[in-house]
Amino acid sequence: MATVPSVSYSITVRLEVPAGGKAVSQLTHAVESAGGVVTALDVTTAGHETLRIDVTCAARDTDHAQAIVDKLEGVEGVVIHKVSDRTFLMHLGGKIEMRSKVPLRNRDELSMAYTPGVARVSMAIARNPEDVRRLTIKRNSVAVVTDGSAVLGLGNIGPAAALPVMEGKAALFKRFSDIDAWPICLDTQDVDEIVRTVQIIAPGFGGINLEDISAPRCFEVERRLRELLDIPVFHDDQHGTAIVVLAALTNALRVVGKELGDVRITLAGAGAAGTAVLRLLFAAGARSVIVCDYLGAVHRGRDDLDDSLQWIADHTNGEGYSGDLRGAVKGADVFIGVSAPGILNGDDIATMAKDAVVFALANPEPEVSPDVAREHAAVVATGRSDYPNQINNVLAFPGVFRGLLDAQATVVSQEMLLAAAKALAAVVTAEELGPNYIVPSVFHPDVSGAVAAAVRESAGGRARTGMTEA
Repeated sequence: MATVPSVSYSITVRLEVPAGGKAVSQLTHAVESAGGVVTALDVTTAGHETLRIDVTCAARDTDHAQAIVDKLEGVEGVVIHKVSDRTFLMHLGGKIEMRSKVPLRNRDELSMAYTPGVARVSMAIARNPEDVRRLTIKRNSVAVVTDGSAVLGLGNIGPAAALPVMEGKAALFKRFSDIDAWPICLDTQDVDEIVRTVQIIAPGFGGINLEDISAPRCFEVERRLRELLDIPVFHDDQHGTAIVVLAALTNALRVVGKELGDVRITLAGAGAAGTAVLRLLFAAGARSVIVCDYLGAVHRGRDDLDDSLQWIADHTNGEGYSGDLRGAVKGADVFIGVSAPGILNGDDIATMAKDAVVFALANPEPEVSPDVAREHAAVVATGRSDYPNQINNVLAFPGVFRGLLDAQATVVSQEMLLAAAKALAAVVTAEELGPNYIVPSVFHPDVSGAVAAAVRESAGGRARTGMTEA
């Protein structure tokens, strides 16, 4: 699918041009003729003979960025000195840091923050362990844990390559909910080792955010940690996705005038995200769903079903449809894709019911081109930031954890997930609601607070009773 220039592939080209002549005026033309977009042009050094200029521009991808550089180099009199990838520059040295909240300006302050004064605080916690939330960072800390086995859409690239993503997740926690999150990248993909490692580091955290762990391993890791720990464990790839999908679908169905319990849904993807979306849709009142994986529809007659697929087969596809995805979308009111790129086309969407809803969430290339889907569907959402209706987990997880930490919750319940989805959907007012606005912007000031309040209220009773999770 063709893409437009994006800041994700933004470059700054430092070059020299003759002080006189037309070279300066030709720079912008050169970038635009190569299909790029100039976002800044700064003269950094001026002399009688030459000018040193930084040209910043957006490209579609790395090959396109190189084509832009080649075009600039072709301008008469231009000398290229340096090309900087702005995304890599942002990541130099990492994106997060630890800072002290208290000053350490003199011996008195040092003796209170550390020895000997800190010993009194440690002994107070030893006498009353509940004080750990009041007197330490535990009350506002989350561990972001990965094994690097399912990083973004990049696959099993390992813990070191996953670290930039986990840093980004920690930065989002801080930006959107003022939570201190810590990247924990584990050099193992053994379930027992992952569970034991998280168990023994858990005392320092108020919650565990599992991230980018592949299915079906992630299901067992989450289940076992929830049984072992007295702090909430939340796999964002599952439950964060499910919350935002349900919120968006709630509003999309309002746009087309349909009810969740009446619509027929086709879901592509039976992994971590797909299974969690399915469970939350059922909890919200959905009744008719067909799930497809790469082999086609999931049904009881298949002989390749593991425990997760068996659960799907037992709870969906009541008519026993055994065909492929294209057949499954015929007549469907809703298509939700959390699977693979380019698996449907416009002709497939045209076979759906009137006023269809299409959520093509594979990233960066959706299951069907959003532009093509819009020709046939009433509402279209993607996981991309360059189209309306972006289904982005950052709409959910910061507020969810803010509510869990504030409530000192020990579990994550299905009721909390439903409350979060309902609150997120409600951020979009009746006056704002429309085909191109079914979820708020990630920068909407009310999102995190609304989700946090809903989770906090839902957690208030359940955290004390110990009722179990979704």
